[in-house]
Amino acid sequence: MSEREAEFLTSLDARTRGILETCSRCGHCVEVCPTAGPAGIDRREPARIVEEVLALLRDAGDPQSRGARWAETCTGSGRCIGACNDGVNPRFMLAMTRLKLNGLRAETERHATGQAAFGKMSQGVKVLSRLQLPAAFLADVTRSGRAEAVAPPDVVLYLGCNVLKTPHIALLCLDVLDRLGTRYKVLGGPANCCGVLQFRAGDAKTAGRIGQNTVAGFAGTGASRVLTWCPTCNIQLGEIVLPGAGAPFALEHVVPFIAQRIDALRRHFVRAVPKRVALHEHPGVAGVTEGVLAILAAIPGLELVDLGQPRVGYMCNSLAPVPAYKRELHAQELRAAEAAGVDCLVGIYHACHRELCAHEATSPFRVVNFLELVGEAMGVERPDLFKQWKMMQDVDRVLAEASAQIASAGLDVDTVREVMVAHILGEQPLPLGHRAPAESPAPPSPGRFFPE
Repeated sequence: MSEREAEFLTSLDARTRGILETCSRCGHCVEVCPTAGPAGIDRREPARIVEEVLALLRDAGDPQSRGARWAETCTGSGRCIGACNDGVNPRFMLAMTRLKLNGLRAETERHATGQAAFGKMSQGVKVLSRLQLPAAFLADVTRSGRAEAVAPPDVVLYLGCNVLKTPHIALLCLDVLDRLGTRYKVLGGPANCCGVLQFRAGDAKTAGRIGQNTVAGFAGTGASRVLTWCPTCNIQLGEIVLPGAGAPFALEHVVPFIAQRIDALRRHFVRAVPKRVALHEHPGVAGVTEGVLAILAAIPGLELVDLGQPRVGYMCNSLAPVPAYKRELHAQELRAAEAAGVDCLVGIYHACHRELCAHEATSPFRVVNFLELVGEAMGVERPDLFKQWKMMQDVDRVLAEASAQIASAGLDVDTVREVMVAHILGEQPLPLGHRAPAESPAPPSPGRFFPE
């Protein structure tokens, strides 16, 4: 075991002991959880559920208990964090509970599962990013962080891995930082992984090594701030990795960073955007929704409509443990957007965009990322090739239309087909055109893996 792996595991153990010593078993975290009900958990004894979780953390609990199910179906909404009066982070508590549950499997199985998930993610990122981005840009962004023979950047913009599947979002974020005059270094891709896939598999040792290597790369740049894009990476680094790493930089999300500089950005809004829009929201990372609302409010001509929908999870794919509930939420929101007469349903994160964007083909409104509206106000457009392909719902047609990019990128056609089938056809929780109220769902099965 490497020194970094040992430090990581020691930190997790110490923090888990702190939870066991500090938690008063009040049950407030269970009471405010927005997805415990949809997960079929009886919450009439919230304190008992917390005790079942703590028993699992002590290696003495029942893996079939309500506490275990609550941990396995957590969607990361984060409402529990503000509800706790004991100074405990219940989201971290449940993450450690899942780690304990996964620890019931053999180490070799956990390691293989994490490797398989990482390999699948890496293949999707490689194929979709190379079809849409210049090779030189990708080579620079996806190499490991390190010191450069230049002045340190103001910030590292950490994209994570999967936003590179929808790179127009990342490019627009860079356009905004350019307008703000921010000196940045961009890092992302599998070489700069946060380690979440290994952690979900129960391979904490490998997760710690990967996450701490990435943190060391960020530190090597000399930047005093790391701005995340992906909420998964923000939570994995901020709540799992960094508390035991002693990093010499502050971690925050890029949206609040931009929102705090809205007066400077407003000067670059050269075009009115006369659209009626509604925001697709997730509360998991504090300050992000509020930041997006402030940014959108500064765009001339834009009218923002509140659809009054439930705010749950940290990104659409975090709702994978409650699939029927996610489909119901999507259908309900699409119906509400149509009834409100919006021009655009506006998302924040990349995984939400992948799951929702194809609904534009059967809706009277567009599905866009909020940065596309910011870009429109700045007079900047970045083509959304992923949405064009996904709206086709025809992999053979996508392959034909992307044949030049496939050849130029030197990609194997069969590999591209495999990735397109997974993303164009497979990653569609709510079938296109579906607007009917959901039927009473069967109790969901907890899902351990989902694409970010």
